Amino acid sequence: MAKPHRGSRPEAEAAAENGPRPYGAAGGPPPPPAGPPAWDGPPPPSAGPHAGKGRAMAGVTWLTERISIRWRLTLTYSAMVFAAGAMLVFVLYSMFGQIITDVLLSLPFPSYATLEQANAVRAMIEEVKTVMLDIAQGHFLNRALLALGGVGLLSLVTGYFIADRALRPVQQMTTTARRLSDSTLAHERIDLQGPSDELKELADTFDAMLTRLNTAFDTQRRFVANASHELRTPLTINRTVLEIALGDPEASEDLKALGRTLLEVNARNERLIEGLLLLARSERELRVRKPVDVKEVTEAALEQLSPWAEEAGVTISADLHSAHTIGDPVLLERSVANLIENAIKYNIPESGRVWVRTGMVEGALVVQVANTGQHVPAYEVSSLFEPFRRLNADRVDSAKGAGLGLSIVRAVVQAHGGNVAALPREGGGLVVTIRLAGR
Repeated sequence: MAKPHRGSRPEAEAAAENGPRPYGAAGGPPPPPAGPPAWDGPPPPSAGPHAGKGRAMAGVTWLTERISIRWRLTLTYSAMVFAAGAMLVFVLYSMFGQIITDVLLSLPFPSYATLEQANAVRAMIEEVKTVMLDIAQGHFLNRALLALGGVGLLSLVTGYFIADRALRPVQQMTTTARRLSDSTLAHERIDLQGPSDELKELADTFDAMLTRLNTAFDTQRRFVANASHELRTPLTINRTVLEIALGDPEASEDLKALGRTLLEVNARNERLIEGLLLLARSERELRVRKPVDVKEVTEAALEQLSPWAEEAGVTISADLHSAHTIGDPVLLERSVANLIENAIKYNIPESGRVWVRTGMVEGALVVQVANTGQHVPAYEVSSLFEPFRRLNADRVDSAKGAGLGLSIVRAVVQAHGGNVAALPREGGGLVVTIRLAGR
């Protein structure tokens, strides 16, 4: 039997108690993914004679990565103004002492009767000069440092506003780029006004790139429309002719066998073209955005695929809970149907199982499909989302499909701003999880 059991938990799930967290109070989770994670990154850096230097550079990199360009410009402007003020204070401090010395030396000295009296007066003047110089320079330095602190604060505020004004064209470019989509790409540009400087050149280059992108999108849309017509029409004609020939009572058995083979090839080509067109549509900007309950979408997909699962001897267990999002219900239903279809298609020959769950987990909408099947190496999982890729098969082996199912799923999910991940299931098969933003 392949009828979906809503909220039921078969005995086969008792061996998978460490799986993902259940969505509701009813039953336990499906069998969990297992196996060590695949290492796909660079080897860790080894400690050596330059480890301390590396840590210092890493600290500098960490700091610069967390300070925005606005504050980096602000600190740069402030540091330059503060350094100029500090240099000015140092120069004035040196000049102030020299000025006091020159003034005291230029004072007229009266004539004295004896040399001893003159030397005593000069010694007294030297002592007064030293005391006056120390006191005057000390007062000057205190007031100069206070003034320098005020200049530093003023330069920080001024630097922030200068950086803000300098980055305003960049903000305009960012806002325009964030607002653009394939529907507004034809008529919206940055069109930055001002002198012909580096920012104007950057904005003009970005506008030229947007024009090229709009041309590319138009070309893609025309190609998809033309391909949809030009490729479907001859295949439809071929199918009609073959069906008429097979319906001829005078047709020989050899001719009927050949006709059935050609019909299967024709049907596979139709599925391939439909998959390619759907993949091209999924990778574009969403044109339909409406409230969607993923539970209803999954129920519709299960209703379509349950007869096929029953014929294949696959039992489907469904644990569906409402979860709402904004998107294209047709594309979302197709992506869920593709997951269930793959789970049925690549299952074990007898007593196969498929588990389907929907619900909200930590504020995110989640759809999870797990199935029994052959063992899937962890290093092969990521490649299954590439077009025309199948497990342990090349592009020629297409008995089970065109190899576009998971590619369409990934394209649809990414167009909705979500992500899809797959992990090997303990005992064989896959656990595929879709996560989307909840409404």
